[in-house]
Amino acid sequence: MHCVMAQTTDTTLEKNLNIGIAEQDREGLVSILTLQLADEYALYTKTRNYHWNVTGPHFNDYHKFFEGQYGEIEVFIDDIAERVRQLGGKAMGTLDELKSHTRLPEHPGQYPSDKEMLSNLIADHEAIIRNLRVDVEKSTESFHDAGTSDFLTGLMESHEKMVWMLRATANS
Repeated sequence: MHCVMAQTTDTTLEKNLNIGIAEQDREGLVSILTLQLADEYALYTKTRNYHWNVTGPHFNDYHKFFEGQYGEIEVFIDDIAERVRQLGGKAMGTLDELKSHTRLPEHPGQYPSDKEMLSNLIADHEAIIRNLRVDVEKSTESFHDAGTSDFLTGLMESHEKMVWMLRATANS
């Protein structure tokens, strides 16, 4: 996938919202969150796909492990969409929108081995972590919102834990 910057329009932000963040800053924050929402949805879909299609001697363990991970990501998706709404934006909700905004690669028609699945998920989590590091700083420095910065920091910490667990599983 290639990166397409999320765009907000005058009709997507609530104009009369008065939470101490300027409208142009809220637009920037909604753009950051929109990209994150798309990335999380892509990762959720990939993790769920791997849950369905894993095979091999570790089938049962990986099947359950992937289920736990996509369950966590599903919560992230809802939290991000709600943060977009708190800032007066509209959360994307169609597959076309999400696909056009994700920064993560997809591999349609490919059914990797269980070890390749772990490797792909590690790479995706690490990409999300790198993007979050940039977005945490941008949220505070450019868009003057400690709340979104804190929210994104929490997501980053969750992804760091998830990638640690993936790495530990891959090395077992």
